[in-house]
Amino acid sequence: MNLRLLGTLFLGHLTTDLAQGMIPALLPFFIAERGLSYAAAGGLVLAATAASSVVQPLFGYFADRRPSPWLVPTGVAAAGIGVGLAGVAPSYPLIAAAVAFHGFGVAAFHPEGSRAAAYASADRRATGMSIFSTGGNLGMATGPLVITPLVLAFGLKASLAPLLPVLLVAGFLVTQLPRLAALHPSAPAHIATAAPVPDRWGAFGRLTIVVVTRSVVYTGLAMFLPLVFVSVLGTSKARGAAALSVLLGTGVIGTLAGGRLADKYGRRIVLLVGMTALGPLLFALASTRDARVATLLLVPVSLALYLPFSVLVVMGQEYLPNRIGTASGVTLGLAVTAGGLAAPLLGAVADRWGLTGPLLVVAILPLLAVALALTLPESRPTAVREVSPA
Repeated sequence: MNLRLLGTLFLGHLTTDLAQGMIPALLPFFIAERGLSYAAAGGLVLAATAASSVVQPLFGYFADRRPSPWLVPTGVAAAGIGVGLAGVAPSYPLIAAAVAFHGFGVAAFHPEGSRAAAYASADRRATGMSIFSTGGNLGMATGPLVITPLVLAFGLKASLAPLLPVLLVAGFLVTQLPRLAALHPSAPAHIATAAPVPDRWGAFGRLTIVVVTRSVVYTGLAMFLPLVFVSVLGTSKARGAAALSVLLGTGVIGTLAGGRLADKYGRRIVLLVGMTALGPLLFALASTRDARVATLLLVPVSLALYLPFSVLVVMGQEYLPNRIGTASGVTLGLAVTAGGLAAPLLGAVADRWGLTGPLLVVAILPLLAVALALTLPESRPTAVREVSPA
């Protein structure tokens, strides 16, 4: 593995998803200060999702046709600018537009970034992708911790404060473009004349449904967990944001463990273990009325949710070995955005049946993921991918 390049991509992923992690933490403030309903707050998540999940596979297709490392710093900058403008926008349509611009930046970064990470990982793809994905997990976990104290102290205009470090990271990534551009796959000599490996679209289609299912579960948790801690369990807004950070921070451990286990024992078994455990754990979380119990449950919930996170991306790339950018745009993109398409529906459930309603709804979804995962073939890299010296 080229750890230096993986570290560069890790930093870009961390910064992009730092901005993305701020969106759920800002929702309670938009509801309190701008008078939004839960459904309207879900509409903001939808705005980010529509801009990201629809466009992201197109960026992946573009990356397969013409690698464009400049999308890495551009995506980082756009993601941060969108969040910064959302807090100071004076009306709901402008807030939604800023959040959508943020989603466009997310869409630009992930396919090219994950494609480069796959090549930098060589034949330890699941481990390398888990390192790259951990950057995103840390960013998502840190986002609420960064933005919540700032907004509590200075109001929603404080969303502009993280913009400077985000732009500094984007500037650093611009200086790394020659190294990223030099990164490309090459087949070892003993397989150079082997027949091309066909893409398995059927398996990839079923995997995509699993990715979307997990994404809806993640969206339900990210959107409603802080609200449940505040309105149902009676804690402060700061503790609600901390609960989200516990969920996302523990996900770092789950992601790294999932990558290592997948390289050692296989991809599908890791996916099945995570999704099988997730449903009962979510039901227990939705049912408790004790904040201490809920906080303890967040750890196993997060481990089950994130164990297959990077593994799903790797499986998609190995099902479509000739279209790694497209596979990355669908799996990694949908893994963090497509569930937002269900956000308004989950918000409507909360408006009608209370804040624990969405958690009970998403507790059922892992059953579908398990059923589909049982039909998936094991995926393994068919050829070692090497990286040209940077």
